[in-house]
Amino acid sequence: MLFKQQALLRQKLLVLSSLAIGSVLYLVARVGTLDRFQPICHIESRFNPTELEQIPLRTLQFQRGLLHELRKGNATKEQIHQYNLVQQLPQAIIIGVRKGGTRALLEMLNLHPAVIKASQEIHFFDNDKNYAWGINWYREKMPFSFPHQITIEKSPAYFVTEEVPERIFKMNSSVKLLIIVREPTTRAVSDYTQVLEGKERKNKTYHKFEHLAVDASTCEVNTKYKAVRTSIYAKHLERWLKYFPVEQFHVVDGDRLITDPVPELQLVERFLNLPSKISQYNLYFNVTRGFYCLRFNFGSNKCLAGSKGRTHPDVDQSVVMKLQKFFHPFNQKFYQITGRTFNWPG
Repeated sequence: MLFKQQALLRQKLLVLSSLAIGSVLYLVARVGTLDRFQPICHIESRFNPTELEQIPLRTLQFQRGLLHELRKGNATKEQIHQYNLVQQLPQAIIIGVRKGGTRALLEMLNLHPAVIKASQEIHFFDNDKNYAWGINWYREKMPFSFPHQITIEKSPAYFVTEEVPERIFKMNSSVKLLIIVREPTTRAVSDYTQVLEGKERKNKTYHKFEHLAVDASTCEVNTKYKAVRTSIYAKHLERWLKYFPVEQFHVVDGDRLITDPVPELQLVERFLNLPSKISQYNLYFNVTRGFYCLRFNFGSNKCLAGSKGRTHPDVDQSVVMKLQKFFHPFNQKFYQITGRTFNWPG
């Protein structure tokens, strides 16, 4: 009798053990299956917030082309309502410098899906008549955008106009400010060339650059000549620093933007706290134009206007050297203020 009870007990234990082992094996298999569907970490830790915000932009860019329509200023009333589009005051402004490459910089930044640009120079802060219309007038000049996009406008006259820093500060004291510069003498000659071309189109004569840049009575650099004055970058920047800390400025190398744009654009992306999206794919060198052209991710290409990259007139080398020597101390001060050094002659 005892032997039968022991045998029955062993059978029960064997059945229970089999069930237990089977349950464990099932759970192991089940957990392994679930692991294949569960993220290895929380979504928040895998993507930063900025990257999450770009996902709807990519969807629109590739599937609907709405982003392209926004860039062209063609948003319909239905789209504005459906996608909660807004006209935002700019969170970043390209304030200068004239003939430094402001248009090229704006168009290249517009390649980024999180950036939307104002197509025209607004001249709100440097034009008293425009400024008198008020901040709502300025906002209405901005393109429609998604709330998480950055609106950027550019008006190079801002950099050299005395009233502008205070006016922008009153609008937004934390706005990000972009300055694109070129070698000062080259920029001054480029400035002259643009004015000269305008005069020639109207069949008007114009002085030679040498006669404008150098005072004939003193043989010294003519600081009253606007093209020279604009190239004294440190002098203008010091006025801005009365209102904004240097950390709110980013200096772009305009000469490098012409020859090797992607590294410069990546620095701007970082300054604007944007994920890196602009790559070599988006820029291709047009041999005929001698400039980089733009390639958008939805297949559209765009080159800058034919007026960009004008041929400069020959300038007397003694005047070039005089200007380079004149600009040298101002350049050194500019390097010191901004923390960015350029190999400009002088």
